[in-house]
Amino acid sequence: MALSISGQSYEIREVLLRDKPNELVRLSPKATVPVMLLVTGEVLEQSLDIMHWALKKNDPHDWFNSKGDDLNDMLVLIKEADENFKYHLDRYKYAQRYENADSLFHRSEGEKFLKLLNRRLNRNDYLFGIRPSLADYAIVPFVRQFANTDRGWFDSMSFSPLHEWLNDLLTSEPFTKIMRKYPVWHMGDKPIILCGDTKG
Repeated sequence: MALSISGQSYEIREVLLRDKPNELVRLSPKATVPVMLLVTGEVLEQSLDIMHWALKKNDPHDWFNSKGDDLNDMLVLIKEADENFKYHLDRYKYAQRYENADSLFHRSEGEKFLKLLNRRLNRNDYLFGIRPSLADYAIVPFVRQFANTDRGWFDSMSFSPLHEWLNDLLTSEPFTKIMRKYPVWHMGDKPIILCGDTKG
């Protein structure tokens, strides 16, 4: 989403993690996605790093609209989502992959973060004010995964602000524009080209 709204030109290579291309492993020994190779040869291996890179090039929607202490608070909340919440999300969604993982326990632990978000959204339409910011778009993919693991359970929660926030962001142009199916890339295939306004 950040790459798209920033207007950068980039190539997408859709991969299956159960059949990792050698090029992915060569670029990033962690061999998970996303991985971004810049024209300078630098490799970015974290979603937030890619978002920062793109938005520093161009931030037309002002996702960095919170300054100073608010920006620090945004980064703290994103870190909580990326670390503790994702830990429980993975074990809730994929309990069979983790030894002795109790999916209901991890759902309950993950729910604590959802309650935190819901409290923030009781005060404003978005996590840091009256319009979406870096925090909203960095965190919404995790909440989407959590919600879709058991949609009936999620929809039954009495978290109206959170439900409205999730629906709003999932129907927003930055999300709908990039959420489409791509063919799996194999060595030798031409990459899928998405052209923006500037090179990067």
